[in-house]
Amino acid sequence: MRDLRQHREALALNTATLGHRSPIEEVIDRCAEAGFGAIAPWRRDLDGRRPADVAARLRDRGLVVTGYCRSTYFTHASESERRAAIDDNARALDEAAELGAVSFVLVVGGVPEGLRDITAARQQAIDGVGALLERARAAGVSLAIEPIHPMGAAARAVVNTLAQALDWCDVLDPERAGGLGVMVDAYHVWWDPALETGITRACRDGRVLGYHVSDWLRETRDLVTDRGMMGDGVIELRRIRGLLEDAGYTGPVEVEIFSATDWWVRPEREVLQTCMSRLLDVC
Repeated sequence: MRDLRQHREALALNTATLGHRSPIEEVIDRCAEAGFGAIAPWRRDLDGRRPADVAARLRDRGLVVTGYCRSTYFTHASESERRAAIDDNARALDEAAELGAVSFVLVVGGVPEGLRDITAARQQAIDGVGALLERARAAGVSLAIEPIHPMGAAARAVVNTLAQALDWCDVLDPERAGGLGVMVDAYHVWWDPALETGITRACRDGRVLGYHVSDWLRETRDLVTDRGMMGDGVIELRRIRGLLEDAGYTGPVEVEIFSATDWWVRPEREVLQTCMSRLLDVC
């Protein structure tokens, strides 16, 4: 595996890790000062700002934008809501292009409230991703489908395994023309007994657009906002990175931690220092 100490460009921070407490300009500066070479901002970070101005600051601090987070859910009860979601995601895709992001991260949505048809919800999600694909290719930003842990299938995403996400890619991009792939998030896929096969397939097909790390706490209190710092839980993070890199992945290792009662209330510099230490020693 790579020695991440020799690859600053591979050390990435997703801004959600800091809890969106500070202006993006300060986050960019602190991230660069902490030694990260890449960053993944969220749409909320750009509220009231011109993407071009944020992009200029990122360039000035030498930070690559790995991904732009995240999509509006594609799954809704009405056609008008689904159309509005696609339009909103198209606007976000344009922002991602202005930022110079490698990818636009897609969390596709769960089963619409009041409905019970997961098959229909999956088709809505596939159709929504497909509606953005040509625009993404034209913008030079790839769409990264992120499979979410199965316990998020109802409310957050009806794509729940790496194999399923790759199947969707094959349906939408059978010629492998580009612009479409997957985001591998250790928090969501670590449990999957078919993970090694999925990683091999994803790398073989050139579909891996990024790798997110955090940890699953044994006694997690919330499935969304109680992620652990790397090394504090049960995920074999070094093994998963080894599988990815053995299969050809050379992209960033990106910390993405949602932690409402722990890391989001600690000083940002402490969080950044701990993330860097754990990236180098645990991941």
